[in-house]
Amino acid sequence: MRSMNMILALGAALTLAAPGASASPYRDTSVPMKTQEIDLQSYLGKWYEIARYPNNFERGCTNVTAQYGLQDDGAVSVVNSCNGKTRKAEAVPVGPGKFEVDFVSWLPGIGKGDYWVLYVDPGYDLAVVGEPTGRYGWILSRTPQIRQSALDQAKSVLETNGYDTSEIMLVPQG
Repeated sequence: MRSMNMILALGAALTLAAPGASASPYRDTSVPMKTQEIDLQSYLGKWYEIARYPNNFERGCTNVTAQYGLQDDGAVSVVNSCNGKTRKAEAVPVGPGKFEVDFVSWLPGIGKGDYWVLYVDPGYDLAVVGEPTGRYGWILSRTPQIRQSALDQAKSVLETNGYDTSEIMLVPQG
């Protein structure tokens, strides 16, 4: 069973890393991205995925959550849940509001990605996350649903960072 999980993880990592396998960019990469420095302790915990740009690794996912925890070495443990199935990763801080996430730690260089916090509201209830290539972006909340005004605010952050928000999709939460 463990070897089957390793094969599935490798297949997913290779799919993500393969040229042309990921989504087309959803942002104008000539627009500089602005990250927000965060208080890591306040950012930890459970987040619900409210909206995302379409991508291969979340195709068909609903009820998506992310649970972040602090490890002894200063890295952040990541447990993503999609339709009740979990996927673990590790995120390492690489700058203010910037993390490198590794979903396949046993295979160096494969399955790594950028996770840049573009915005967090003062109460750490709403977050907007992106990455420099513009292939991915997420709106996260501490609750499964948010008000339209919060969604509009999050979309505005994405637009300020060069994203085309016409392609973002809402994620059903049960």
